Amino acid sequence: MTAAHVTAAHDHRQDLPVFSSIKPAEVEGKLRALLDSHRAELERLLTTETPTWDSVIVPLEEMHHRLSRTWSPVGHMNGVVNTDELRAAYNACLPLLTAWNTDLAQDERLYRAYETVLKNEGARLTPGQRKLLENGLRDFRLAGVALPADKKQRYKELVEQLATLQSKFDENVLDATNAWSRHVTDQKELEGLPAPIVERARAAAEAKQLSGWLFPLDAPNYQAVMMHAAHEPLRRDFYHGWTTRASDQDGNEGKWDNTALMDRILGVRHEIANIVGFPNYAEYSLATKMASSVPEVRSFLEQLADKSRPVAQQEFDELTRFAGHELQAWDVAYYSEKLKRERFDLSEEALRPYFPLPRVLSGMFSVAEQLYGVTIAERTGVDLYHPDVRFYDILDADGSRRGSFYVDLYARAKKRGGAWMDECVGRKQLAGATSLPVAYLVCNFMPPVGSQPSLLTHYEVVTMFHEFGHGLHHMLTRVDYPSIAGINGVAWDAVELPSQFMENFAWRAEVIPMISAHVETGEPLPEAELNRLLGTRTFQAGMQNVRQLEFALFDLRIHSEFVPGAPSKVSQTLNEVREQVAVVKPPAFNRFAHSFQHIFSGGYAAGYYSYKWAEVLAADAFSAFEEGGIFNRSVSSKFLSSILEQGGSRDAMEAFVEFRGRKPTIEPLLKQLGLAA
Repeated sequence: MTAAHVTAAHDHRQDLPVFSSIKPAEVEGKLRALLDSHRAELERLLTTETPTWDSVIVPLEEMHHRLSRTWSPVGHMNGVVNTDELRAAYNACLPLLTAWNTDLAQDERLYRAYETVLKNEGARLTPGQRKLLENGLRDFRLAGVALPADKKQRYKELVEQLATLQSKFDENVLDATNAWSRHVTDQKELEGLPAPIVERARAAAEAKQLSGWLFPLDAPNYQAVMMHAAHEPLRRDFYHGWTTRASDQDGNEGKWDNTALMDRILGVRHEIANIVGFPNYAEYSLATKMASSVPEVRSFLEQLADKSRPVAQQEFDELTRFAGHELQAWDVAYYSEKLKRERFDLSEEALRPYFPLPRVLSGMFSVAEQLYGVTIAERTGVDLYHPDVRFYDILDADGSRRGSFYVDLYARAKKRGGAWMDECVGRKQLAGATSLPVAYLVCNFMPPVGSQPSLLTHYEVVTMFHEFGHGLHHMLTRVDYPSIAGINGVAWDAVELPSQFMENFAWRAEVIPMISAHVETGEPLPEAELNRLLGTRTFQAGMQNVRQLEFALFDLRIHSEFVPGAPSKVSQTLNEVREQVAVVKPPAFNRFAHSFQHIFSGGYAAGYYSYKWAEVLAADAFSAFEEGGIFNRSVSSKFLSSILEQGGSRDAMEAFVEFRGRKPTIEPLLKQLGLAA
């Protein structure tokens, strides 16, 4: 058997998605057939005499796993290689999936089966198995399992509507973003812009047979223009383009305006919460989180705001003095970058040559290898959905495979903006059949230009460490049941702990030499530069903090204060929150909320505060590494066994206390942000 055959056979066993064989025209039919067979199987399961763990729970976990395996590649491609055909197929499937999930969650026979298994077998089940049953029972109640038939039906209709509305919100943002570009013909307008960004724009213009430079509205272009363009009108245009996407202000005659959609989404969520007995969607959302109530979250955010706002105001006043004139919203990043350069003699752009992507990746992998005793190796010959994508395996000390991941890091048209980790395959070990976890790691960095690799800013390096932290949480899990393995079943406000924890390593003097090598000389970042970079960590931390608090308070308030039938309060609430916490006052045309995908179409509805909540956990967890040495194996193996391997098999606070020996405190975060008194 030749090596090629070995890989093929191996692949078949590991069973990765064959992206090249996914035909949009077949997606809906395949999903319908799978759901039909699941419905038939469920009927069989529920007619057994006395339900047991093995007769009901295990087969159900298998069904979850199969469905996720079928749907994940389709959903992923819809986000990263979007086409009209794929979008239509994806949208046709959403109601089918939602209906299946709701029917399952509202099935009283299944609910009773879970109760029976917990009662009869609870004593001999593992804590993880009991947690799976308890989570299940809670989710049945949250889906209104005990409601009368008409209310159940209404709940189901609402959940289907919500899935469709959220998908439409996303599409509007993607289409509005793709529709915008800025054509530049006067070289003077490019002053200050980094050479690779200019070169990329020149190539984009050439591809469209235009003279000069063409800038599409993607994250690398937007960030570069906001931070470096000396030409103020160019910054203003980009700022206007970015902050009015999918709104009444985007110049597309309302074609992709999300205004009405936001209110419909909030209204549907509110009604869902009411039907199952919650006063509003925020309280409903907190039923599955570490935080216990809206007042608790609000006071947590306001406590942080009280500590950050005065510092942020000082920083902003200082920036205004530095610029020598009143600042508009599109001036802030530009003058901040100038001030940072002057104060630390350091610019994000000047650091790019030190962070070529291949070096950052291999250094980041070394960090994980040193912490957790694994090896990370690239695998070729895997079916990939785009030429930019790479594939890696994580191997245990004995050489056996522990998990794998796809890496897709460059911005391109038809790809959703932002950075994320998603599950391709969940871990499971049931009835003798094993599946190893596979993740997608997605970012939107500047692609390689010419013969040079992609060069990252340190900010982008931190972003990649963040997503890799999520990936490790998913891939290093030891839990055998899909619904509580990896990030599944983890309280949403604890799910950012491993990712924000991982960011800390990108700021360490021990790590930066591992992830930096000048693209021409191969030299690591010189010590003087390194120290200056570390000094920038708390630069404008107050301003960054209040910005995140603005998003979190806005999200919490629109979901906890929604009143059906009353006029929309989305923009009013945003303005009130800004009055309370923001130091940078945006212009009247700003429509930030209209493209706020985290809360309107992502998983962060009434949960954006999770970033700050988990940041407290992450800073506290990392302080254990600072005390013991950041590559101290006894500390890192405890973090691995208490947090990363546990997935959702135990309560997040219990897991944290096991690792840290106590409950979390806010001090390490305040210290990290330079906000400690």
